[in-house]
Amino acid sequence: MTGADAPAPPPAKRDRLAPCPHRPPCPGCPRYGEPGISADARRTLAELARRHDLPPVAVVTGETTGFRLRARLAIRGRIASPKVGLFELGTHSVVHIPNCVVHHPLVNHVANVVRRSLVDARVTSYSDTAHLGLARHLQVVIERQSRTAQVVLVANSAGSEPLAACLDLIRERLGADLHSLWFNAHAEASNTVLGDTFRHWCGPASVVEHFGEAAIHYPPGAFGQNNLEIAAEIIAHVRALVPPKSRVIEYYAGVGAIGLSILSRASELRLNELSRHSLEGLALGLNGLAATDRAKVSVVPGLAGAAALDPAAADVVIADPPRRGLDPELTRRLAAAPPARFVYVSCGLESFLADTERLVAAGRLKLVSLTAFNLIPFTDHVELVACFERT
Repeated sequence: MTGADAPAPPPAKRDRLAPCPHRPPCPGCPRYGEPGISADARRTLAELARRHDLPPVAVVTGETTGFRLRARLAIRGRIASPKVGLFELGTHSVVHIPNCVVHHPLVNHVANVVRRSLVDARVTSYSDTAHLGLARHLQVVIERQSRTAQVVLVANSAGSEPLAACLDLIRERLGADLHSLWFNAHAEASNTVLGDTFRHWCGPASVVEHFGEAAIHYPPGAFGQNNLEIAAEIIAHVRALVPPKSRVIEYYAGVGAIGLSILSRASELRLNELSRHSLEGLALGLNGLAATDRAKVSVVPGLAGAAALDPAAADVVIADPPRRGLDPELTRRLAAAPPARFVYVSCGLESFLADTERLVAAGRLKLVSLTAFNLIPFTDHVELVACFERT
């Protein structure tokens, strides 16, 4: 750990990282080779700490190569030579990245196998301008324990029939490296990656990860972090902020990676989530619990700001919202009638700063600790865990 305003490590440390073979034009790592979080983020967090009488913000970081266990890659190009990679900034032109340094090696292997299978099955690649062609995106998720890949092929098709030969080739060629294979229908002219309809081709229904003692299930449509080493550090940090026998509410609970991992410290756990796919994963996790633990948990689906949950009735409230931050109604409820402790896991620095101002404005909550996590190295992203307490 280093202070948020600490100087960057000497250049010799940066030189240990091999040059990226895809930069430029690949935009995926705009700060490639730079250690820690960005200088702008360090300055912002240092100023925030000073305003709230906190010590310098510690930054937790981890591996900087092979850490990305979850990837969404675009598929574009000619039928005989498709490109699998990331869009150049501001375009729909794909940079082919077969040897990405930050991907887990199995992600690169899967992308290569899928590309060869698309060519051999004569599957066309999608064109954004014409809204024609079949193969649109590839999603790969690595399950750490089995060292296998959950693979989703996203197509501009309502059904899987035009991709059947290609999917069979992928299954055959990946062999023991394959966890499961899925077809995703996305026939709308939009920039979203996944459509809402999945067809299960083969393999288990979900990738399973463990945080603490909890088994966490990720169906292919559920959100998951790509850097599980740092995600585990974040979850452990949150768990340490929950006193034993606490009544806990978690908003934006996802598949339960945080909530289920703190279950042993909770007397009661109420989980709120909106996404259907995440709720499916959460249900799988709950089904695997012992009866005594399952009895402590209730699930409240829907928007966080509209959920029938009273933050003031909990000992600890946890929120892990998307980048836009807390629902305004939830922010108002927390500020007006706060719990004894509120733990905010943020993936958007700007929204976190705005939410913090609103949370403390009424004088009923105080920011008492703040830790930063370098969740996505070589980008401007910074993940935060903030602890607020009732005054």
